[in-house]
Amino acid sequence: MSRAMGLAGLLVALFLVPAVLVSTSFRHDAPRTEPAPEPAEWEPPSGPEDSLWPLPQELRTSGRQLQLAPGRFQLVHGAGSSAGPHCGLLQDAFRRYYEYMFGQSLRRNWGYRPFGPRAEAELSHLQVVIESRDPGCDSHPHLGSSEAYQLTVIAPVATLKADEVWGALRGLETFSQLVHEDDYGSFLVNESEIYDFPRFAHRGILLDTSRHYLPLKSILTNLDAMAFNKFNVLHWHIVDDQSFPYQSICFPELSDKGAYSYNHIYTPTDVRLVIEYARLRGIRVIPEFDTPGHTQSWGKGQKYLLTPCYNGEKPSGSFGPVNPILNTTYDFMTKFFKEISTVFPDAYIHLGGDEVDFNCWKSNPEVQEFMKKQGLGRDYAKLESYYIQKILDIVSSYNKGYMVWQEVFDNKAKLKPDTVVEVWMERHYAYELSNVTGAGFTAILAAPWYLDYISYGQDWRKYYSVEPLNFSGSEKQKELLIGGEACLWGEFVDATNLTPRLWPRASAVGERLWSSRNVTNLQDAYRRLTNHRCRMLRRGIAAEPVFVGYCAHEARGQ
Repeated sequence: MSRAMGLAGLLVALFLVPAVLVSTSFRHDAPRTEPAPEPAEWEPPSGPEDSLWPLPQELRTSGRQLQLAPGRFQLVHGAGSSAGPHCGLLQDAFRRYYEYMFGQSLRRNWGYRPFGPRAEAELSHLQVVIESRDPGCDSHPHLGSSEAYQLTVIAPVATLKADEVWGALRGLETFSQLVHEDDYGSFLVNESEIYDFPRFAHRGILLDTSRHYLPLKSILTNLDAMAFNKFNVLHWHIVDDQSFPYQSICFPELSDKGAYSYNHIYTPTDVRLVIEYARLRGIRVIPEFDTPGHTQSWGKGQKYLLTPCYNGEKPSGSFGPVNPILNTTYDFMTKFFKEISTVFPDAYIHLGGDEVDFNCWKSNPEVQEFMKKQGLGRDYAKLESYYIQKILDIVSSYNKGYMVWQEVFDNKAKLKPDTVVEVWMERHYAYELSNVTGAGFTAILAAPWYLDYISYGQDWRKYYSVEPLNFSGSEKQKELLIGGEACLWGEFVDATNLTPRLWPRASAVGERLWSSRNVTNLQDAYRRLTNHRCRMLRRGIAAEPVFVGYCAHEARGQ
């Protein structure tokens, strides 16, 4: 399987007026809180603090800088917050972001430092206030979760307010990006006020762990990088033709015989770790178990699951897609997806449904006879729809929603109204979006963002310049596009090159899906992305260079 008006003027406006409201589509209702005290001398930032990524919806910042003393600065729960020290998710985030801000510095003298020439006061705390009655500390993020937040940075105490913990996580990331270290080892932050929320609710990264097995550490590292870029969905394409690394509880022979080796599997403990690691970063994990095609590895551990191919009147010894005519097929799928619906807590499972080769079905006399009895004629797309419909019914019986690739819609399978259709074919994808949303279905766009295709130069510009809503349709249709995904298929990707191939190229997609539609200035984006890439390096993400140059922390010997 194989894509937003100049920001310069916007930035000038941001810094020359007391406040700027950026026009965009609200995907979640987020409460506005009372305005903060008015810092003096709002003006454009300069230097390393000009590296926010993705760019917030509303931002104003001052030239006045505050100093942070790592030995005294604290991240704390604010008065009136519905979350407190009992909220393990936030406690974990406090520790993590403290380390991101201060832990990478080699200058460990954390006592009092004299203020620099611009540091007029000290920032002693960032207090976090969760305003919803149920903060979400022990729950999993979902499509309707609120990620909105308001951040006010004024001495002596900064305040971060959010409805739910998911917004607090995004605000902590933004605050950590505002904090920077100067050449003298002082930690500084500009007085700022930010009101922020995502433009799209679904902002995903697809990782393929079948073509090449990705060690657990690689997956966790990229979950960290996703949080740094405010992505909120890991689309885990966990199995495919090549291998079946998912260790099933009910059908262990699937990985016993279908994985590359016993060392190339994800145990139930591994899967729980990925889900929890993601949850703590506000990231959903949506597994994909693609059928009826892309299933050669399934057949190694599940006899009679795949269709025998014929050469004339005799079996050829090869196998095709899942056999759609046997009751045993649906008995297996019923048990298998019951397990999957229990193991993965997200409300959605991706069921694939793409690239089904009909040649094997066409060669099999039993399949031909079945089609006659069912009145399907010789239209094998109808046979595929017959199979898909049964799988959809099975998954629905477990109160799960489902995502499918666009062929399922194109082949006219009967879909539930809440089906999410993922558009991946690059040719005419705007037309496809019009059709999908015109039929009333929710859509996700992946077509212009297949990052496994590489080329010389700054291809992030191409990904950044995509406008997801550039398709024909009513406003109601546009609202049905809930986001997009950057996909990194694994034919030529393993743990050695996964992270540098993905980042910071995927960062361009992250800003397109988070920031206002008006944020399109490539020159400004280049400056911020270069700084953001350096920040990811400091945090242990091996992101490739945007272009020639160096990082400031390298010049300091860090």
